[in-house]
Amino acid sequence: MAYIRKFKTASGSTGVQVCYKEHGKVVKTIHVGSALTEKSLTKLLRKAQEIMDEDKMPLFSLSNFDKKQKNPQDRTGN
Repeated sequence: MAYIRKFKTASGSTGVQVCYKEHGKVVKTIHVGSALTEKSLTKLLRKAQEIMDEDKMPLFSLSNFDKKQKNPQDRTGN
């Protein structure tokens, strides 16, 4: 299981990490960065979400959908 961890640093900025847990213990931590402003914190949170999404498998495959869009079937029956 992966989750995003936000924490305060000694300098007063907000740090962002992606943590991975197995059997209730943290087994891997990726430091994304630290931010002083809300704007930069938002960017770091988006980057952390992208890191988490890299490990996910897609729920649906759109490859068949894309093929149908390129070669639409004749719906008129002609």
